[in-house]
Amino acid sequence: MTKSVGSAGAAKVTGTATIESVADIIERELQSVITDWLFRVEQEPDLKSIPLNFEDRTGHLPQLLHDVIARLRLDAGTKAPISKAAAHHGDLRRKQGYTVAMAVEESRLLQVTIFATLHKNAHNLEFSKLLPDVVTIADEVDAQLKEQMLRFMAADAAEHAKGR
Repeated sequence: MTKSVGSAGAAKVTGTATIESVADIIERELQSVITDWLFRVEQEPDLKSIPLNFEDRTGHLPQLLHDVIARLRLDAGTKAPISKAAAHHGDLRRKQGYTVAMAVEESRLLQVTIFATLHKNAHNLEFSKLLPDVVTIADEVDAQLKEQMLRFMAADAAEHAKGR
C-alpha cells in the first residue's frame, strides 16, 4: 500500500513504514529533542556551571525548533525571517551569565541533537530531501546563533559606552 499526500511535509505510507519529511519528524519528536538536548547540556561542565531550572534552561527551545521547522517548510528560494526567539535567547543567556563560548556550545549541541534524532528516525526519512534539509537545519541554527551573538555584542558595546 502506498499513500502519498503532497510533498510539502506530508507523510507517505509504503508497506509498513511511514515516510516523513525532516520537518515532520522534528515536529513529532519535539519533546524528545528537548530532553536529549538537556541531557547533552548537563554533560558539559561549563554549561552546568550556570545553575538553571528546567524552564530557564530549555524554555527557548520550542520556539527555536519551531523556527527551524518553519524554515524547512519554506518554498525554495524564499528568504528566511530573522528569528526573534534567537535574539531574545541571546539577551536571556547573557543576563544568566553565559559566555559567548557557552552559547556556541549550546547551539552546537542543538544541531547534534537534531541530527541524532533524524538518525534514530532514519527508517521514516524521505532520503531524497535529507541532505538539503540537513544543510537548511545547519544554516538556520547558525543564523539563530549569529542573532544571539549580535545581541551579546550589542550589550557589551552598551556596557562599554556606559564606562563599566
